[in-house]
This record gives sequence, structure tokens and C-alpha cells, in this order.
Amino acid sequence: MMGGGEPYTALEESLLSGEAAARRQWEKTYLDVLGVCCSAEVALVERLLAPLDGVRAVSVVVPSRTVVVEHDPAAVSQSRIVKVLNGAGLEASVRAYGSSGVIGRWPSPYIVACGALLLASSFRWLLPPLQWLALGAACAGAPPMLLRGLAAASRLTLDINILMLIAVAGAVALKDYAEAGVIVFLFTTAEWLETLACTKASAGMSSLMSMIPPKAVLAETGEVVNVRDIGVGAVIAVRAGEMVPVDGVVVDGQSEVDERSLTGESYPVPKQPQSEVWAGTLNLDGYIAVRTMALAENSTVAKMERLVEEAQQSKSKTQRLIDSCARYYTPAVVVLGAGVALLPPLLGARDAERWFRLALVLLVSACPCALVLSTPVATFCALLTAARMGVLVKGGDVLESLGEIRAVAFDKTGTITRGEFSVDMFDVVGHKVQMSYLLYWISSIESKSSHPMAAALVEYAQSKSIEPKPECVAQFRILPGEGIYGEIDGKRIYVGNKRVLARGSSCQTVPERMNGLKGVSIGYVICDGDLVGVFSFSDDCRTGAAEAIRELASMGISSVLLTGDSAEAAVHAQQQLGGALEELHSELFPEDKVRLVGALKARAGPTMMVGDGMNDAPALATADVGVSMGISGSAAAMETSHATLMSSDILRVPEAVRLGRRARRTIAVNMVSSIAAKAAVLALAVAWRPVLWAAVLADVGTCLLVVLNSMLLLGEGRGRRGKEEACRATARSLEMRRSQLAAVSPDAAAKSVGKTGGDASKGCHCCHKPSKSPEHSVAIDVRAGEQRESPTAATCAPAKKVEVTGSVNGPAAPASSSGASVGCCPRETDSTEACKKMAPADLVLNICTTFGL
Repeated sequence: MMGGGEPYTALEESLLSGEAAARRQWEKTYLDVLGVCCSAEVALVERLLAPLDGVRAVSVVVPSRTVVVEHDPAAVSQSRIVKVLNGAGLEASVRAYGSSGVIGRWPSPYIVACGALLLASSFRWLLPPLQWLALGAACAGAPPMLLRGLAAASRLTLDINILMLIAVAGAVALKDYAEAGVIVFLFTTAEWLETLACTKASAGMSSLMSMIPPKAVLAETGEVVNVRDIGVGAVIAVRAGEMVPVDGVVVDGQSEVDERSLTGESYPVPKQPQSEVWAGTLNLDGYIAVRTMALAENSTVAKMERLVEEAQQSKSKTQRLIDSCARYYTPAVVVLGAGVALLPPLLGARDAERWFRLALVLLVSACPCALVLSTPVATFCALLTAARMGVLVKGGDVLESLGEIRAVAFDKTGTITRGEFSVDMFDVVGHKVQMSYLLYWISSIESKSSHPMAAALVEYAQSKSIEPKPECVAQFRILPGEGIYGEIDGKRIYVGNKRVLARGSSCQTVPERMNGLKGVSIGYVICDGDLVGVFSFSDDCRTGAAEAIRELASMGISSVLLTGDSAEAAVHAQQQLGGALEELHSELFPEDKVRLVGALKARAGPTMMVGDGMNDAPALATADVGVSMGISGSAAAMETSHATLMSSDILRVPEAVRLGRRARRTIAVNMVSSIAAKAAVLALAVAWRPVLWAAVLADVGTCLLVVLNSMLLLGEGRGRRGKEEACRATARSLEMRRSQLAAVSPDAAAKSVGKTGGDASKGCHCCHKPSKSPEHSVAIDVRAGEQRESPTAATCAPAKKVEVTGSVNGPAAPASSSGASVGCCPRETDSTEACKKMAPADLVLNICTTFGL
């Protein structure tokens, strides 16, 4: 019995400790740690904090000098964590909520004292005893270096602090006190400036983490509650000038919301009942009540924060290569320096002091801090810039791959097109079932799907006074690339494209009426093996899609379309894009998209896939860079992709590629300058005279230049398309305010419509009127098994060879004015250039003129 008691006790203790860990309340603490200057300090921080009881995870972001600690505040407090880090001389402090770090911080007393004493010692030619002040300057500025050096020595690691201390000791041994003081002052000052630059670069990340307000107001009671205590379905009041605290849907009120922090959209987005709003966005000019759709920790901005954190902590291939080389570089140079100091005197060489100085120069050059920082700082700044643009890039590897892209494959529905379908036609086949029953079955089943077509079918049924009942649906399944299946009222229902006919119906004859439809998506309904219904959708291309594809082409990147939709719908999209796509592939299963992406990679090189649906997830994972449409896309696409667009603006794709290329160039410049500076100092020391302070200046100065050069990436992409976005924002605002006028005063709304000719698109006066001239359209004549060249049009891209896969029944549809270049307002042609010329003051005048203000 006694022998079996010990294992039982151990098991009991293990279970108790597991229960205690589960009961703990974990929180994240962000620390500014000035002593983290390169990756050598990462292991030190982890070794200091990991043994603390209550610490679950420690992550270090070197470029921003940030340490993120996930811990239980009841077991280990923030002050204790700071005390442990400061005990190793790492100069840690807790970052306050919403703070951007240590920007604007004054130099430490050590730097001030060192500089003052060194300045006083410069007058030693007047009073020789003042030379001892230079030694005092070295001693005054050395304590932080000494503490960090001792901490590194305790783990048997050579870092920059130890090497600088050796250089200072060598200068003192040579009785060159002025040089010892200069070394300490240059090193500490450069570190301070480098820290300021790094924290300036990380200011945007700090603001990202503090976008969600800590409190919210319940609309029904007016009670102020913690955001973390708000459940799904609660209604929150958001007044003008307040941040939206949770993701949700507007249930009352109208306003304009600034979504710049989340999506990169530069101008306000109008919101009204049934509009979605996101945590961290700013309500500008009205009251709205929002019903929550997710908990605070699962909000879009919280996911965005986690993705950015993970991306910053991941290392790119270049960074991993540099770190592995640096691991051997420093010991090798130290051994070489020792050999230079000892071997020449032993061999009887003259001027031992010169050889000793040369050895000290080698030691100072032994720490590759600038080279180690060349990649992570540039990657950090590029990732932050991408996040500001509304593009979440999941790591440095993805960023490097973005700069190598040579081909882009686009999904159609919800990516190239808006994904805002409208049901053009819905027919019962053979009068086998009543329309009301059919709409009830379809809407109930489609209510369980997140596809844009499903939402259109549900809305169509509701417009016919049919209310769906998804709770009555059993055996619901999604059939990738085909449609959906469900059972309701004992009926087995298939809804989808014509592949569903082969799966669920013995009759595969398509009604004659459907054969004449062009440029639409056609769907079928099968009930218990019989074709009982057909319907058609229409969808338009996104604003800016054609421009995005042309921008990619200007960068030497080819664009292709991969869609599971019909060949007719693919050709219709190509016509709307002005023939910008080089290849069209239609009627594809998910595995077909994977195969085509693989073929594109083999033929063209690094390939990007842009998609939004669950059936795009395999292709997104296969591509070198998979980009998902984040807010409007499916969760599966967002999880498997390498980058996420937080808005529906497809123009972010070429901007992301451009940013990736700029980041690669910046990293290359950083690496070359880091190596060149050390090589120049060593060449100068060998050929002329070893100057120790020059070696220190080259080392720490190059680190500072690397950081400053990387910070230039923070300005990438700003102000590139402000006027076009202003025009689009004006059109959206006009449409929303017309609806407001209609709700309040029908007469005022009629007056407004009269001023604009009754067309919403005409409210934006910066756009031209629609042109129906044939020269503004693109005709693409495609027949089954043929490849034609599209004619060149005056307003469209140059003619390209268009490859279409999939069957096209009957003659190609003639081109229409919808094939013209899409402007910023509905049904407008050639309006982009007019938008670019539009001044902001004119946009305001448009609104005033429209409403008679």
C-alpha cells in the first residue's frame, strides 16, 4: 500500500497543478526594454523570465525593443518582472495602455555625465590634470554596459557590451583616457538614438494595440461596463467621437465611421441599420446602437493584433541565415583579434602597441549588430506599413515572397466581383412544386451558408414574404465547387451550379430559357432527384479591379482568373475589366484551382492567389503567397492564407507587392552598408593607423543608419490614391444622406433626386456621364475551343491573348457599355482620371450643391 501511495500522490499533485493553471487569469504586459539591442539579448530575457512562477510565455520584438509577457498577475506582478529585468541592466519599464513607448525620452544620466566630463577633459591643454576627467567620463557612462556585459558573461555569451568593455579597458591600458571616454560616449549615445528611432517605428504598433476602448455603454440601461464583460447579442451605444468597442451590426441610428485604423480606408464610410461596424473604428458624426457579433477577444482588431504580433516574432529566411552566420562570426573574429595581439610580439615584430590597437579594432568589429538588425528592423517597418494599408502579412518570409511575385491568380466571386448578387430570375420547372414551398426550402437551407449567393437567395425569399427557418434543416452539407445540400420537411434538396445536376438529378436537361442568358451565374434546385427550379444571378466587378490588374501588368506581373462559375460569367467579368486578364479558367473544382496554381508557379515563377471563399482555401495554401479578403471572406480562407486584406479594395494587392519589393531593396542596402562599413574601418586600420573611436563610430553609427533607412518604409504608399477614395466616399455619403432625407421628408428627397436627375451615380459631379459609344466598349468573341485576340479599344488596356477554359454554349455575348472602364460611381465610364483631378474643396461643393445647401 505504501509503495502505491507515492505515484498516487504525484498524480494528485499533477492534477491539482493543472486545475490551478486552468483557474489562472492570464494577461499580457508590454514592456519597453532599452537593453535589447540585437538578437543576442533575446536568450537572456527568456532565461531571466521563464523560471518565474506565473509566467506562461515570453516573446521579444527586437526592432521595437519590446518584451511581451503573458502571466498571471496574482502570481507574479508587473513590478517584479521589471525588477528582474533591471537587475540585469536591461532598463525595462511597463508600457502604459495607449502609450507609444519611449519616444521623446531624454538621455540617461550616465550619458549626460559622460558627455559633460568628456567635454571638460577637452581643455586639458590648458590644465593637464583635466585629462583624468576623460577617465572619469568612461567610468560614469560604463555602468549600463557593465551590468549587461556581466549578464551576458554569466551565460557564456559574447555580446557588444563585453566587446566594448574590452576596447575601453585596452584604451585605458594604453593610457589613452580620452579615447576610452570617447568610446563610451559614442556607444551609449548611439544606443540611445537607435532606441528612439526604433520606438518611433513601433509607435503605430502601440496605437494598433490600444484601438479598442476599455469601457462601453449599454444602450438599454446606460450602464458603463468593461468591454471584456460584454456578451454576444448585447446592444451598445456609440456616440459621435467615440471608438466602436466591439464588432457588431448597427440596429439604430446613422453615421459615418472612420475605418482607417483597420482597413486603411482614408475616408469615412457611411453606416445605417444592418451595416456592419468593427471594433477600433471611430464614429464621427452621429449616434448608433450596435448589436455585438463577437466577444472583445475575438473581434477583428484583436485577431489583427495577434497576427501582427506573430508576424513580428517570426524570422524570415534572410534573417535566419544572418543569425546563423553571426553565431560563428563573433567567436572567429575574437580569436583572430587575440592572434593579432599576441603572435606578432612573440615572433619579434616591432611596434607592439600598433598590433595591440589593431587587435582592439578587430574586437570592436566582432559584433555584427548592424548586420543582424538589417533584416528585422526593415521587416518590422514593412509589416507595420502593410497593417496601416489594411494588409496583414503573416511574417517576414511572406514579405520577402511578396517582392518576388511574377503571377497573380484571382478568384472571381467576392474577389474580382463585389459578391453582392441580385436574383434576376427564379422559375419553377415543370410545375412540380409551388413557388412558396420552393423558396421556403431554399432560403432555410441557404441561411446556414455564408456564401454571397446564399444571402441573395435568402433576401429574395424574404422579399416574397417567405421567412426562412434554418432550425428545421437537417444533414446540412457544403459541396465545394458545386453548392449545398440539406434536408427539410422530409425533402432532400440540392442547390448549386450545373454539377449539382449530375450529383442529385437523373435529368440533366437545362431549360431552353437558361441557354440564352449571358454574363450571369445560373443555379439549379433538385428535390428528391428531380430538377424543380432554376435561377440566375448578376454581379458586377469591384471598383478598381481593372486598375489593380493594369498596375500589376506594369510591374511585369501576369493576371489570370480562376472561378468555379460558368464560362459565360467569366467572359462577362473579362468584358467589364476591359480585357485586362491574360487567362480565364472557369467551372473549376477546388482541386482544379490547386492544379492550375501549381502549373502557374512552374511556368511563370512565384505566384500569388487572391480569394475569399472556403473553396479557395487549398489554392491559397498552395500559392507562394495566398491573400484572403479578410472581413468579407470566409474563416477558412483567412486561416490558410499568408496575407489578409482587411478591406474589399483590390488595389491593395499591387500596393502590397510594391511594398514587398521595396522591403527587399531596403534589406539589401542595409546588409551591404553594414558589411562595407566594417570592411572600410579594417582596411583603414591595416593600411594606415588603427583608430579605435572610428571603429566604434562605424559600428554603432551603422546600426543607427540601418534603423533610419528601414524607417523610410513607414512612408510607403501614403497619399497614393487619396482623391479617388475621396470621390468614392462622396458617392457613398450622397447615397446614405438621400436615404436619410427620404425617411424624414419625402419632398426633400424628391427635390434632391430632381437636382441629380434621379440617378444616384449623378450625385457625384466629378464623374462623367455614362458613355454608350461603341468605341468605349470591349468585344471579346470567344467560342468553344477557340482562342481569339480582343480588339484594342481607345479606353482599355492593349489587346492580349485571352485563354478561356470551360465550355461556352452558343455565340459570345456582344460587348456593351458595361465593358468600359469602371469609375468611382455606378454605371460611370472613364471617371478615374476625373476623380484624380478633383480637388477636396470641389467634393465638399458637390455635397452642398446636391442638397441645396
